[in-house]
Amino acid sequence: MATVLSVSGSPSATSRTARLLRHLDERLIAQGHEVIALDVRTLPAEALLGADFAHPAIVRAAALFEQADGVVVGTPVYKAAYSGLLKSLLDLLPQYALAGKTVLPLATGGTTAHVLAIDYALRPVLASMGPAHITPGWFTLDRDITVGEDGTLTVAPGSAEALAQVTDQFSAALGERTTLLAAAG
Repeated sequence: MATVLSVSGSPSATSRTARLLRHLDERLIAQGHEVIALDVRTLPAEALLGADFAHPAIVRAAALFEQADGVVVGTPVYKAAYSGLLKSLLDLLPQYALAGKTVLPLATGGTTAHVLAIDYALRPVLASMGPAHITPGWFTLDRDITVGEDGTLTVAPGSAEALAQVTDQFSAALGERTTLLAAAG
């Protein structure tokens, strides 16, 4: 079907945000999509903070965005906004790196006070990058994400249902866009 870039903007190696994204990646794979995971924390800090557009890792990351039909962007919420790590990467991408793409914004955080961070902080930046469509996103409370000793992820039932719904909406929008492009091409 389509190629999806799944981007985690969490700086933590044990991130619930990244684990949640990998969980949703499995759902997208089961729906027939190819999913490529990108954990921004694995990119060189010097390149991100020094705005080194020509660094090979940044060039590779930009190429992943270019190749993708759709992008899932996940971030923890810090100080009522998306992570600075994610911002560092987005700043290094071409102005219209999301042109023609379908995008799903997701966020995690410790309190419902940050639930609007997707719409008031992340969505405007993503929209400025020219996507064809930004599907409804979802904010998941940290307490609704549990990681077992064996690494198994469990999402509280209400959140799991909502995440499944927004993921399926993203998948459907992506499928419609891919079908239209194939018919036109």
